Amino acid sequence: MQFCTFFLGKDLFGVPVLEVQEVVRQQQITQVPLAHHVVRGLINLRGNIVSTIDMRRLLKMAPLEDESQSITVITRVAGGLVSLLVDQIGDVIEAPEDRFEPVPGTLGLEFRHIIAKVCKLPENLLMILNPERLVEFDRVKLPAGDSLARAD
Repeated sequence: MQFCTFFLGKDLFGVPVLEVQEVVRQQQITQVPLAHHVVRGLINLRGNIVSTIDMRRLLKMAPLEDESQSITVITRVAGGLVSLLVDQIGDVIEAPEDRFEPVPGTLGLEFRHIIAKVCKLPENLLMILNPERLVEFDRVKLPAGDSLARAD
Protein backbone atom coordinates (compact mmCIF):
# COMPACT_ATOMS: atom_id res chain seq x y z
CA MET A 1 0.00 0.00 0.00
CA GLN A 2 1.02 3.59 -0.57
CA PHE A 3 0.70 6.29 2.05
CA CYS A 4 0.91 10.07 1.93
CA THR A 5 3.06 10.96 4.93
CA PHE A 6 3.41 14.07 7.03
CA PHE A 7 5.15 15.21 10.19
CA LEU A 8 3.90 16.60 13.46
CA GLY A 9 7.13 17.53 15.15
CA LYS A 10 9.43 14.56 14.59
CA ASP A 11 6.57 12.06 14.49
CA LEU A 12 5.67 10.54 11.12
CA PHE A 13 2.03 9.94 10.24
CA GLY A 14 0.34 8.78 7.08
CA VAL A 15 -2.99 8.25 5.38
CA PRO A 16 -3.68 5.95 2.44
CA VAL A 17 -2.73 7.85 -0.71
CA LEU A 18 -6.03 6.89 -2.36
CA GLU A 19 -7.88 8.87 0.33
CA VAL A 20 -5.87 12.06 -0.26
CA GLN A 21 -7.24 14.53 -2.79
CA GLU A 22 -4.37 16.99 -2.65
CA VAL A 23 -1.77 18.73 -0.51
CA VAL A 24 -1.76 22.53 -0.38
CA ARG A 25 -0.03 25.30 1.52
CA GLN A 26 -2.02 26.53 4.48
CA GLN A 27 -5.13 28.37 3.35
CA GLN A 28 -6.87 31.26 5.06
CA ILE A 29 -8.92 29.67 7.82
CA THR A 30 -12.21 31.15 8.99
CA GLN A 31 -12.88 30.36 12.63
CA VAL A 32 -16.26 28.88 13.54
CA PRO A 33 -17.85 29.89 16.85
CA LEU A 34 -18.82 26.99 19.12
CA ALA A 35 -16.87 24.47 17.01
CA HIS A 36 -15.03 21.65 18.77
CA HIS A 37 -11.55 22.78 19.87
CA VAL A 38 -9.77 20.53 17.32
CA VAL A 39 -11.61 22.22 14.44
CA ARG A 40 -9.42 25.16 13.50
CA GLY A 41 -12.13 26.46 11.16
CA LEU A 42 -13.23 26.35 7.53
CA ILE A 43 -11.35 26.90 4.28
CA ASN A 44 -12.65 27.69 0.82
CA LEU A 45 -11.04 25.18 -1.54
CA ARG A 46 -12.01 26.32 -5.04
CA GLY A 47 -15.63 26.84 -4.01
CA ASN A 48 -15.86 23.85 -1.65
CA ILE A 49 -16.18 24.62 2.06
CA VAL A 50 -13.89 22.25 3.95
CA SER A 51 -13.46 21.81 7.73
CA THR A 52 -9.88 22.02 8.97
CA ILE A 53 -8.77 19.73 11.79
CA ASP A 54 -5.71 20.89 13.70
CA MET A 55 -3.79 17.64 14.07
CA ARG A 56 -1.65 19.05 16.89
CA ARG A 57 -4.77 19.86 18.90
CA LEU A 58 -6.29 16.47 18.11
CA LEU A 59 -3.17 14.68 19.36
CA LYS A 60 -2.81 17.04 22.33
CA MET A 61 0.55 18.39 21.16
CA ALA A 62 1.83 21.88 21.91
CA PRO A 63 1.07 24.43 19.19
CA LEU A 64 3.80 25.53 16.81
CA GLU A 65 5.38 28.91 17.49
CA ASP A 66 5.34 29.70 13.77
CA GLU A 67 2.56 28.11 11.72
CA SER A 68 3.36 30.02 8.54
CA GLN A 69 4.86 26.91 6.93
CA SER A 70 2.04 24.56 7.92
CA ILE A 71 0.52 22.36 5.22
CA THR A 72 -3.02 21.14 4.70
CA VAL A 73 -3.66 17.60 3.53
CA ILE A 74 -7.08 17.42 1.89
CA THR A 75 -8.51 13.98 2.64
CA ARG A 76 -11.68 12.26 1.46
CA VAL A 77 -14.05 10.91 4.11
CA ALA A 78 -17.63 9.63 3.86
CA GLY A 79 -19.05 13.08 4.59
CA GLY A 80 -16.97 14.81 1.88
CA LEU A 81 -13.59 16.45 2.33
CA VAL A 82 -11.64 17.33 5.46
CA SER A 83 -8.44 19.34 5.72
CA LEU A 84 -5.72 18.12 8.08
CA LEU A 85 -3.43 20.89 9.31
CA VAL A 86 0.07 19.42 9.69
CA ASP A 87 3.59 20.72 10.26
CA GLN A 88 5.33 19.40 7.18
CA ILE A 89 4.59 17.06 4.29
CA GLY A 90 6.64 13.90 3.85
CA ASP A 91 6.98 11.51 0.94
CA VAL A 92 4.62 9.01 -0.57
CA ILE A 93 5.80 5.74 0.96
CA GLU A 94 5.05 2.25 -0.25
CA ALA A 95 5.04 -0.06 2.75
CA PRO A 96 4.85 -3.87 2.58
CA GLU A 97 2.21 -5.52 4.77
CA ASP A 98 4.80 -7.54 6.72
CA ARG A 99 6.13 -4.33 8.31
CA PHE A 100 2.81 -3.40 9.94
CA GLU A 101 1.88 -4.09 13.52
CA PRO A 102 -1.29 -3.35 15.47
CA VAL A 103 -1.36 -0.33 17.75
CA PRO A 104 -0.16 -1.39 21.21
CA GLY A 105 -3.02 -1.88 23.65
CA THR A 106 -1.14 0.08 26.29
CA LEU A 107 -1.74 3.34 24.44
CA GLY A 108 -4.74 5.45 25.32
CA LEU A 109 -8.12 4.70 23.82
CA GLU A 110 -8.28 8.08 22.06
CA PHE A 111 -4.99 7.37 20.28
CA ARG A 112 -5.91 3.78 19.39
CA HIS A 113 -9.19 5.07 17.99
CA ILE A 114 -7.56 7.14 15.24
CA ILE A 115 -4.39 5.13 14.54
CA ALA A 116 -5.14 2.10 12.36
CA LYS A 117 -1.69 0.49 12.51
CA VAL A 118 2.00 1.19 12.85
CA CYS A 119 4.64 0.49 10.21
CA LYS A 120 8.26 -0.20 11.10
CA LEU A 121 10.51 1.75 8.74
CA PRO A 122 14.32 1.63 8.85
CA GLU A 123 14.61 5.20 10.17
CA ASN A 124 11.26 5.83 11.84
CA LEU A 125 7.86 4.50 12.84
CA LEU A 126 4.98 5.42 10.54
CA MET A 127 1.63 5.76 12.29
CA ILE A 128 -1.23 5.18 9.84
CA LEU A 129 -4.29 7.28 10.57
CA ASN A 130 -7.85 6.20 9.90
CA PRO A 131 -9.32 9.30 8.16
CA GLU A 132 -12.92 8.30 8.89
CA ARG A 133 -12.19 8.23 12.60
CA LEU A 134 -10.39 11.56 12.53
CA VAL A 135 -13.73 13.27 12.06
CA GLU A 136 -15.13 11.46 15.12
CA PHE A 137 -12.97 13.57 17.43
CA ASP A 138 -15.88 14.32 19.76
CA ARG A 139 -16.48 10.69 20.66
CA VAL A 140 -14.63 7.43 20.99
CA LYS A 141 -16.34 4.22 19.98
CA LEU A 142 -15.66 1.34 22.32
CA PRO A 143 -16.07 -2.37 21.60
CA ALA A 144 -19.54 -3.84 22.11
CA GLY A 145 -20.47 -4.05 25.76
CA ASP A 146 -18.54 -0.93 26.80
CA SER A 147 -20.14 2.43 27.35
CA LEU A 148 -19.57 5.38 25.05
CA ALA A 149 -16.78 7.65 26.29
CA ARG A 150 -16.43 11.27 25.22
CA ALA A 151 -13.01 12.69 24.43
CA ASP A 152 -12.76 16.12 26.00
